[in-house]
Amino acid sequence: MSKTTPISPSTAKVGTPNGQPNAQANGPAGRRNKPGGVLFAAVGWMVALTCLLPMLAVALAALTGGTETIRHLGETVLPGYAGTTLILVLLVALGTGLVGVGAAWLVTMTRFPGVRVMEVAMILPLAFPAYVLAYAYTFVLDHPGIVQTSLRQMTGWGPRDYWFPEIRSVGGAALMLVLVLYPYVYLLARAAFLQQSAGAFLAARALGNTSLQAFWRVSLPMARPALASGVLLAVMETIADFGTVSYFGVQTFATGIYTSWFSLADRAGAAQLALCLLGFALTLAVAERATRGKARYHHAGKHQAKMPPVDLRGARAALAFVLCALPVLLGFALPVIILAQMGMESEQNLFSKRYLGFLQNSVTLAITAAALTVAAAVSLGFYQRLRPGRPSALAGHVSRLGYAVPGGVIAVGLMVPFAAFDNTLDAWMRANFEIRTGLLVTGSIWLLVAAYMVRFLAAALGAYEGGQATVHANMDAAARSLGQSPLGMLRRVHLPILTPSLMTAMLIVFVDVMKELPATLIMRPFNYDTLAVQAYRLASDERLEGAAVPSLVIMLVGLLPVILICRQVGRRS
Repeated sequence: MSKTTPISPSTAKVGTPNGQPNAQANGPAGRRNKPGGVLFAAVGWMVALTCLLPMLAVALAALTGGTETIRHLGETVLPGYAGTTLILVLLVALGTGLVGVGAAWLVTMTRFPGVRVMEVAMILPLAFPAYVLAYAYTFVLDHPGIVQTSLRQMTGWGPRDYWFPEIRSVGGAALMLVLVLYPYVYLLARAAFLQQSAGAFLAARALGNTSLQAFWRVSLPMARPALASGVLLAVMETIADFGTVSYFGVQTFATGIYTSWFSLADRAGAAQLALCLLGFALTLAVAERATRGKARYHHAGKHQAKMPPVDLRGARAALAFVLCALPVLLGFALPVIILAQMGMESEQNLFSKRYLGFLQNSVTLAITAAALTVAAAVSLGFYQRLRPGRPSALAGHVSRLGYAVPGGVIAVGLMVPFAAFDNTLDAWMRANFEIRTGLLVTGSIWLLVAAYMVRFLAAALGAYEGGQATVHANMDAAARSLGQSPLGMLRRVHLPILTPSLMTAMLIVFVDVMKELPATLIMRPFNYDTLAVQAYRLASDERLEGAAVPSLVIMLVGLLPVILICRQVGRRS
């Protein structure tokens, strides 16, 4: 009969002194951990390399495509693409910054009638893709729309007797993008202002600064990292936008890529334009990080006094309410009313077999992409937890590059290498076995889902890591001391705790895929259309009433994560 040996506390330790689990722990548990760590490392780097593949493929295709195409583009359309894209970026950055920061300051630092409603309602425009707003406002503000028609009827003017702002312009596209993207800046700015101490602001007031001067010189610089992140998100969405600029006839890099790929069948030109857009996006991200530098802001003292909000009365209160309500009215309430009216006047039947097919395609793609993206985020995030260090950190940084890469660039970057693979395989099979394999990967649903994963993995990683931070390292140590392998620890400890975070991540990716347009247009299988593609096609044919029906469905789906965000904002108010 064997004798049980008591285990001393020193030998029972399975973690490092800072509480992190030790992957090299001795004994059976440590030996079981090693294969799991290798498995997650392999999967994590597989995900990272998949995210890196489109960028490498675009660069290689562009550099090997010859200089004739890029020289011709440089002499013709490239300066126009670059100039228009830059103007659009500047307008959206300025607009989202002004609206988002101004609204965040009003709802956090002042009190006026309706402020509780406004601080939640300001998020609602996030449910709309910009191209849906473009369809709605074109229907109302274009020359045959109700606004100009009523103006001509009231005044008796002819078409050339008056001037009216052109909605189909760079300014119109910038306005649509500002109305749906300012919530990015608003959410981050509101959180930054709520976390600020009143000490610095009151000190500035004591030194003779007005409230506006103290805001400009103290509060705004302290919130700068959050504001820059919000504006950068809006800018990245701007350069990735295709539906709005394409419908308005605004020539940007995104429209140029699509035109080169489909209309001109110029793969080298599309790759070179995609490389230009990729470089533009990465330059913006690096520039924002470089200008931020190592600046840090800390609150001195143990107690952080909150800023007492200022009560507004009379005309000031009314002005604050109007300033907050105007973006909500233009970015959410009015488009919903317009689209509902357009949908009722259309002949589109959402419950017809054809539309149910569009809905089924959209939901199938969104569910599949959400599941794959969250699984990739879990694998990569758990790899970083198991093996913290430079390799895992590098894999995480590479995997996040997708947020800075427009969908059109990812589409071209995946189509080029896999089309070459399919053509090479088909030629080899015909030469050796007289069998035509055709396109096995290119044009498949799985390649499109891979593009979605690359594009939206950063969002899923953010949601997963936010939940993972709540799982204490002692839980890992306890699981390992009980003989759990890394896979068992993930399945039995982490996943049950992180279920809410994982569901949030899946919902975010699901909605983003439902709204995504450029990658879907380029990569979708033949005769496999989604609601976004159907809305774009009808709007391109100037059948705006018909485009309202799929647009409303996309908006309603987009409301799901917005409602979750509104609940969180309401709890913190």
